[in-house]
Amino acid sequence: MSDRPMAAAISRRARGPERPSAAAHQPSQHAETAHTPLGALVAAGLLSCGALAAVCWMSGHLHADATLQNVARFLHVAALVVGLGAVLAVDWFAVLWLLGRRRLADILNTACTLQVPIWLGLAGLVASGVLLHPDLASPLTRIKLGLVLVITINGLYAHRLGQHLDRYRDEPVPRRLLVQSGAAAAVSQLGWWGASLIGFLNSHS
Repeated sequence: MSDRPMAAAISRRARGPERPSAAAHQPSQHAETAHTPLGALVAAGLLSCGALAAVCWMSGHLHADATLQNVARFLHVAALVVGLGAVLAVDWFAVLWLLGRRRLADILNTACTLQVPIWLGLAGLVASGVLLHPDLASPLTRIKLGLVLVITINGLYAHRLGQHLDRYRDEPVPRRLLVQSGAAAAVSQLGWWGASLIGFLNSHS
């Protein structure tokens, strides 16, 4: 019987236990969360502009009866509660993070979890608003539509910003990203509350 296997075993024992290669310790880039391509976000922004324009056109050609309008008002309020509530949760965690009272991972995980209700709330507001016969000649209504567009674009920008922040979960975040995060949160709050205030004023005019 050949003594090569025994010699190989003795040689391995002399070298000690094999260490895994350095590549095994490095996190695989493919294991990271898939990031949305910039082109897809730009396309989503353009589609949002087109969808908002289509909704404005449809609002002047759809005529809902009183019952359907009441249902649309309820859905409008429900969508506002869902969307604005989710946005408040994300932005509150963002403020706590900027104050150093929460970890970056906390806000990133919260934002990722609440993306669906935020976008569903925004879509619900736009869809139900079609049946509420908005006065497109009113300056307030036009401002509200502008705020809705700003909210949408800012949401896509915040999504992109979150992808950049994800690289710094365990590292100090550059000041530039801190400033951009604060600005995105401020625009988000001003847009949502501004649109809500105008909607309240229009409902009592």
